[in-house]
Amino acid sequence: MNPTALSMFISALGLGTTITLSSHHWLLAWAGLEINTLAIIPLMASKHHPRAIEATTKYFLTQAAAAALILFASIYNAWLSGEWATIAPMNPLSTSLLSIALTMKLGLAPFHFWMPDVIQGLTLNTGLILSTWQKLAPISLLYMISPNLNTPLILILATLSALVGGWGGLNQTQLRKIMAYSSIAHLGWMTITLMTQPKLTLFALAIYLISTSLMFLTFNHLSTTKISMLATSWIKNPFLASLTPLSLLSLGGLPPLSGFMPKWFILTELTKQSTIVIATVMTLASLLSLYFYLRLSYSLALTISPNFLNSSSLWRMKTNLSPFIPLTFILSSLLLPISPSLINLF
Repeated sequence: MNPTALSMFISALGLGTTITLSSHHWLLAWAGLEINTLAIIPLMASKHHPRAIEATTKYFLTQAAAAALILFASIYNAWLSGEWATIAPMNPLSTSLLSIALTMKLGLAPFHFWMPDVIQGLTLNTGLILSTWQKLAPISLLYMISPNLNTPLILILATLSALVGGWGGLNQTQLRKIMAYSSIAHLGWMTITLMTQPKLTLFALAIYLISTSLMFLTFNHLSTTKISMLATSWIKNPFLASLTPLSLLSLGGLPPLSGFMPKWFILTELTKQSTIVIATVMTLASLLSLYFYLRLSYSLALTISPNFLNSSSLWRMKTNLSPFIPLTFILSSLLLPISPSLINLF
């Protein structure tokens, strides 16, 4: 893609998200979401490959349906109450429709069907944008309307997302699909405490963004898109091959890594709210996710592909390692000791 066009689309992505984050009017929030969607579509279709075009079409149709539902719900609420403000009290029907539309944009179950196929058809860099940056605007709107949310509906969607995200990733061999199901599972953890402790949602979102960015950047640097290709990681970069399993276990929520913090705080909050059954289901669902993270870790750390002794190891050659990889690795692995201070920040 032309660098000028690329910079224009990336700037439009930032503009759309900024408009949504700073808006107090539903029409402006809807306009920001639309700018976001229209800006990423050329990036998705830039490969000119049938799978990329298919992924772009699926993404556009899903996002258009969700945007139409947001517009309808906001107009209906304004017709009843005369208020367009995002922080104003809303009637139950509008709140339910907005919740469904925003969860459709995010990819929560049962509105998740588009997400694995879409991310599978994209490059790793575009998949990184779709899995991280594109979550900010919809989840900020959910955060704004959190006092008005239908609690049973959100609890059902969040629990179902954690289960579907863990169960769906078990039999996958494509790394992009595994990261898509990982995203679905983490979105369930983020939204489960949206009504009672929205600050925990922001905290879980921050840890998710760091860990997911690290995994996409690592896979992109190693040029791997399948589990079977992870066995060549030791030849390409032994440093990344030895440290990436820690990042995967952090995504799974194992202590003493950073990914343990949000899950521990969320389970504590669910216990305080006397939702023991939901906390138990979420814990069991995280074990499903942990299985395929361990599967990836095994392929990275304990599997080496056949290599001829007289061949040159790629790690001996100069490789341009992104500076974001060491930074995100530190943040995704070593934040547990300062977790109380981080919670106070949020």
